[in-house]
Amino acid sequence: MLDTLDLSLSLDKETYRLKIEDLMRELRSLQNICWLEKLPIVVVLEGWAAAGKGSLVKQMTNYMDPRGFTVHPILSPSPDEQKFPFLWRFWQKLPPKGSIGIFYHSWYTHLLEDRLFHRINGQNVPLIMRDINAFERHLVEDGAVVAKFWLHLSKKELKNRLKEYEKDEFESWRVRKEDWQQAKNYDDYQSLAEEMLIYTSSGFAPWVLVEADCQRWARYKVLTQLVATIREALAKREITVKSPSLPPQTELLPTEADYLAQTDLTIHLPKDEYRVNLKQAQMQLRKLQKDIFEKNIGVLLLFEGWDAAGKGGAIKRITDILDPRSYQVHAFAAPTEEELSHHYLWRFWRQLTPTGKIGIFDRTWYGRVLVERIEGFATETEWRRAYREINEFEAQLNSANYIVLKFWLHISPDEQLRRFEARKEDSYKSYKLTDEDWRNREKWHLYDVAVNQMMARTNTPQCQWTVVPGNDKYYARVFVLETIINAIKNKIGN
Repeated sequence: MLDTLDLSLSLDKETYRLKIEDLMRELRSLQNICWLEKLPIVVVLEGWAAAGKGSLVKQMTNYMDPRGFTVHPILSPSPDEQKFPFLWRFWQKLPPKGSIGIFYHSWYTHLLEDRLFHRINGQNVPLIMRDINAFERHLVEDGAVVAKFWLHLSKKELKNRLKEYEKDEFESWRVRKEDWQQAKNYDDYQSLAEEMLIYTSSGFAPWVLVEADCQRWARYKVLTQLVATIREALAKREITVKSPSLPPQTELLPTEADYLAQTDLTIHLPKDEYRVNLKQAQMQLRKLQKDIFEKNIGVLLLFEGWDAAGKGGAIKRITDILDPRSYQVHAFAAPTEEELSHHYLWRFWRQLTPTGKIGIFDRTWYGRVLVERIEGFATETEWRRAYREINEFEAQLNSANYIVLKFWLHISPDEQLRRFEARKEDSYKSYKLTDEDWRNREKWHLYDVAVNQMMARTNTPQCQWTVVPGNDKYYARVFVLETIINAIKNKIGN
């Protein structure tokens, strides 16, 4: 593939000067339009060392408003960053809607240099490519533009430039030993690059191959393609296609599984047994903290459920015994303005707990297929797409050595009403009862359908749902703790 590029393509200085001036002015104009249209742009610059990526970035940003773009030079992950899934640090750097993020090197370094220098197991490469493709599709389907460029050099030109840079007192510090390894292992590196380009060039985020032996030609081609890509994205936005929408489904079809109806809500745990079992379970979990830390396992506990189902009480019984330095609790409400300017998963990626610790989520990304679906905050296209996005997200967590436990705390409508009435009369708990709780209760039948369909579509072998019988709070709390303990023991082999 790369061998077919005509690396003799070039532009003389005068032609380049005339063409580049017009391109830069148009790019500046498009930047303003993207800001007004809230269109996020992700630019990925990859290629050989000394291929001219740095000078290209300088040229690209020369006319642009610096308030509307950010350049991210990507280095090796820090020790702290290595405690998360490898895409975690890139989610942190994604541009908000209307801005441009330029990645000087990117997530693809993991598939190139890390592979060349045997920093990753070759068996993991297909999974890494799977995760990258999913990542880019999530961004594009959410409305972002992803423009990817591979700057290609001949072996001779690569060596010549590295020699020139080493002689330059202002550039010599940029030449790394890894750059010379690229030249030394040119054929191997090119083979890895071609495999990467083939498997990660998609209809939604294709690679643009750039002949870079002539830097003027390379800059001209990249900027021309970037302008065309942004123009195309803006033109597509003018074509208004109404999102398909069916009437809300008020009951499950006869062919659909009713997971909630299969739950025995009559289970009861006497108070004296509860105290004994709770203490034993809490002590077991405390002991397992050491194993989690030593084996660098991440534990994510996701809590969803009906209003007043006891999520807070279950979480409190988990954290009561734990060292507070080893866990993090995140409660999610309606997204903020900043969070709404990104992909809906962005705020959850930001709050991931590193491996070696326990992360507890009170409400989760499943809001996309529950409250956002029922209340119309997400279109039908968006919430239906979310099932796959969530499964892909959780698959990445599983691959990164996380245990993901998903709990739905289930209670009957009568039990919920009883708890609502009790809260209303309790001066210490009345603040928990809101008008929204009552409105949600009126839509119980809609949520019942949504919850069951959520479980049917996101109950994977690696990240299964656990329905917790919650009418008896004592039983529910112990049940949750014992489920966590068993999952950790299975992971560590005890």
